[in-house]
Amino acid sequence: MQFKYPEILYALFLLLIPIFVHLFQLRRFQKVDFTNVAFLKKATIQTRKSSQLKKWLTLLARLLALAAIIFAFAQPFSASKKALNTEKETVIYIDNSFSMEAKGPNGPMLKRALQELYEILDGEEKISWFTNDEAKRNISQSDFKSEVLSIGYSQNQWDLPDVLLKAKQLFSNSPTALKRLVIISDFQRKGAFPAVDSSFVVETIQTKPVIQSNISIDTAYLVSKNTEKLQLAVIVSGMGEVPENSTISLLKDGRLMAKTGVDFSERQKNTLTFDIEYTTGFQGEISINDPSLGYDNSLFFSINAEEKIKVLAINQSNADFLRKLFDSESYEYLEEEFNQLNYSDIPRQNLIVLNELKTLPVSLVNSLKTFHDNGGTLSIIPAKELDISSYNLLLNALGIATFQPDVHNQEKKMTKINFSHPLFQGVFEKEVSNFQYPTVQSYLEMNTLASNVLAFEDNKPFLVQSGKTYLATAAFDSGNSNFKTSPLIVPTFINMAQQSLPTPKLYIENGEKNTYAVPIQLIQDEILTLKDSISSFIPLQQTKANSVEITTIEDPNKAGNYSIYKGDQLLQRISYNYPRTESQLVYASVDDWKGVQNFTSVQELFQSIAEENNRTTFWKWFVIFAVLFLIAEMSILKFFK
Repeated sequence: MQFKYPEILYALFLLLIPIFVHLFQLRRFQKVDFTNVAFLKKATIQTRKSSQLKKWLTLLARLLALAAIIFAFAQPFSASKKALNTEKETVIYIDNSFSMEAKGPNGPMLKRALQELYEILDGEEKISWFTNDEAKRNISQSDFKSEVLSIGYSQNQWDLPDVLLKAKQLFSNSPTALKRLVIISDFQRKGAFPAVDSSFVVETIQTKPVIQSNISIDTAYLVSKNTEKLQLAVIVSGMGEVPENSTISLLKDGRLMAKTGVDFSERQKNTLTFDIEYTTGFQGEISINDPSLGYDNSLFFSINAEEKIKVLAINQSNADFLRKLFDSESYEYLEEEFNQLNYSDIPRQNLIVLNELKTLPVSLVNSLKTFHDNGGTLSIIPAKELDISSYNLLLNALGIATFQPDVHNQEKKMTKINFSHPLFQGVFEKEVSNFQYPTVQSYLEMNTLASNVLAFEDNKPFLVQSGKTYLATAAFDSGNSNFKTSPLIVPTFINMAQQSLPTPKLYIENGEKNTYAVPIQLIQDEILTLKDSISSFIPLQQTKANSVEITTIEDPNKAGNYSIYKGDQLLQRISYNYPRTESQLVYASVDDWKGVQNFTSVQELFQSIAEENNRTTFWKWFVIFAVLFLIAEMSILKFFK
């Protein structure tokens, strides 16, 4: 038992006063003479005994009444250790990811949890709270209530280790405070549960949908494309109890362009195709009607008119292989002889190939260095007989490598292919070992930290890449190598060119770092803007010689179709979609998380907290006891004979 005002208990010393009064009272019995002495002696003894008993009973009643009054003013109570701790810190994590949009027994799970928090929280204790995209520390519950109902869905979803780490940052460093983390989530399955930090208590509220079913538009890609038409493939998947037949629509600017059906009776994943008339570009939306989750019911996409990639070959050797590779409508191919080079053509290119130049004059080195610094892509093929010092002048300026002085005349086979390199991603269905590997008759060694793209059997590099510079260690001349006739030549140089001007994809995902180039030349203070139908923002951008490189990470945070403008001039269209990571409604069981107590609702959790903090008071009982003891004292004085 605890006391709210324990200092009042010092008043118990007052109980000594009635004890002293009763023990040291000076009253004496009077002697009365009667004729019958024996009878008088007996009567005196009985009277004296009765008087002593009455005094002791009266003393006891007074002492108990006074003690009860003192205890009542000290306000005794009983409570748990958690209730007695006056330092309490509460952090609430609200999972506002898209999976919380699923329907629970009383509507969307997130909205219902927010409504319950709004109705229950009404105290003076400050709390901290965070979601997948915002956090607030030590705010009043009234301020929390003013914001909680406006929390919307987020494309982000934190893993549980990140949730625990973020909560630890929001707690204070006090070692005595009672710290409580409340997690409100559906707990989509994402690996094993992490260990719980012993410095705070974790309590969870797992929301559950009524029906675990969902239809999702997973992705879209181009199957074929010509100057007039293209075929768009769309992958649609369903899980749980979904209708056997659903309708998929193709929209353009909100207008219905085509409609087709999807059959889930035999398989849960289906691929559909749409034929689109294509002239200068197309920006549209694939849509399906599904009441479970709304975020994956639409897929936005953009198809822009192709921009030609500018490729310049500076030759001092046969360039037929380059001419064959870039002789198409996708490229603006230009080749110039080394001794007739027009230096004013260099800044306008996206990719420059140095085709076996024997020497590199300082003027060319300076021009190529400027081209490189402005974001251009450079591919260097050395000559069999070359001026190594002039090459090293360029390589040192680019910071890629340094050739060693000797040429090694030894046949070597290229057997090491970096299949994970961007030049070869998607080129091979699997890593092959029975490939017809090209060979060289002579090569150069170099000192470099650049990554290998192709290497010889002894792991010495044949082709390396650093940033936007590619460097070969051997001449491609047919007298020195058969690399020109190898199947590797096509993906190597085609992807060099394609990556020199990274054009927007069919769509890109929100929340990830995406970089693409817009082929336009800007003058000083000009900027590009991304716009949708209702808003606009200025993305991170870097001006290059012939293009502007745009990088987006957090913005835009909303899926949709956007356009890239220079002032009022429309340059390109681009689309953003939410990642489909939450379309599969598969959940973990929080009961398996050791050291964590789970509740079915916000109301149940806060009712448990209220009971835990409840104090049982006893002062009323002591007031009743004091009255009873006073009544007992008066009864003894009046009725005890």
